[in-house]
Amino acid sequence: MPHSSALPKLIRWFVPTLFVAALPRPAVADPLPKRLVVATWNVEWFYDHYRGDNRSELSRKQSAPSRAAWDWKRSHVARVIASIRPDIMALQEVENRQVLFYLTQELNKKHGLKYRVAYIEGADVFTEQDVAILYRSGLVGYCRREQSREMWESRRYFSLSKHIIGHFVWGSGDRAIRLSLINVHLRSRAEAGPTRRRQAMLARRWVDDLAAKGDEVIVTGDFNTEQTVSEADPKRTIGIITGKGTKGSDDDLVDLHRFLPRSQRQTHLNPGKQFDRILVSSDMTALRSARRPRLRFESIRTRKDLVVQGKVDTDHWTNYYGLPERERDVSDHYPVVATFVVEK
Repeated sequence: MPHSSALPKLIRWFVPTLFVAALPRPAVADPLPKRLVVATWNVEWFYDHYRGDNRSELSRKQSAPSRAAWDWKRSHVARVIASIRPDIMALQEVENRQVLFYLTQELNKKHGLKYRVAYIEGADVFTEQDVAILYRSGLVGYCRREQSREMWESRRYFSLSKHIIGHFVWGSGDRAIRLSLINVHLRSRAEAGPTRRRQAMLARRWVDDLAAKGDEVIVTGDFNTEQTVSEADPKRTIGIITGKGTKGSDDDLVDLHRFLPRSQRQTHLNPGKQFDRILVSSDMTALRSARRPRLRFESIRTRKDLVVQGKVDTDHWTNYYGLPERERDVSDHYPVVATFVVEK
């Protein structure tokens, strides 16, 4: 799908503001889990060796060069996920639904883990990268969202070409936990800061809509932000999405990176970069008795240990598949893993 700004003005006004892929409503809701592990990971060009479905030159160039190379990549991504055993895994830089099928098959056959997939093709025609959610239970629907006519005309926002929103429910009635998770991959590079901030403003609008319905909210993914956890600027990407610029604090999200020791805050091969975050509703970190079932934050880790192999890759981005397998890092990003307990 072309970027909406490339469409004629009259047509652009009629671009749907919401695309929903609803799952059949279960007769009996999934039971409340005891714990919920939520992870995010940019798997770096998770592309198979078949290039017939790649239209852009960049996506063809970044595809696995052979079946053996693709088998290696898929196997090691599955190994990392199996080591984490997340209930919800937000992935970035996946090629398409086909590679996700191959991944879930590997997780099932080699690791005994069954995952289902939430995926909708995005609108990044340059890289052809997409995002997805792997999940084990609870999902009742998922969607992409776009701007309304009013938003377009305000020029305050910028569309997220790579995102997905998953809606989860565990339990039933007034004892149910309802969680909406937004998985994003924002514009990259330092010079794209103004664009990221406009994307963050749009994501914040979605957070407000979900919170108004009473959902717990998690926003996660690769924010590509240059803003570190110690820089709480309300006018920059993380500050905007967490709601630091609004008058009240009741609707703020909490950046779980603040609970990491400094030695674990880096999430990328480049020193000091904290691109990958998990932001959660403030109620999920509150130290109080729950009036109803809720997810309460327990711990967070980055898992560099599962991704980096051998010595540091000095030519990771120029000769990836040329590196010896024993030294080839699985991705240039590290998984970020948060654990929540269910207070009933």
